[in-house]
Amino acid sequence: MDKPELISTLKEIIKPYVQDEAAFQNLTEDTHFIDDLKINSANLIDVALDVEDKFDIVIEDEALGSMFTVKEAMDIVSEKITAK
Repeated sequence: MDKPELISTLKEIIKPYVQDEAAFQNLTEDTHFIDDLKINSANLIDVALDVEDKFDIVIEDEALGSMFTVKEAMDIVSEKITAK
């Protein structure tokens, strides 16, 4: 999966949880889920579960603990897909 496709898919996944629509419209790899998009920590777990379902991967707790930006999520997903 190429980078634009991955970002687009992640945007679809996180959209229901976003509290700051302006930040969502300007989403980049550096966008922080909590600080920028105002996704609360409980919903961040939901995002991770949705990512797991969408990509048929498992995100370990350790990786989840470092998934705070779009880039970090992309790195985790890419790594998991490659390892399949």
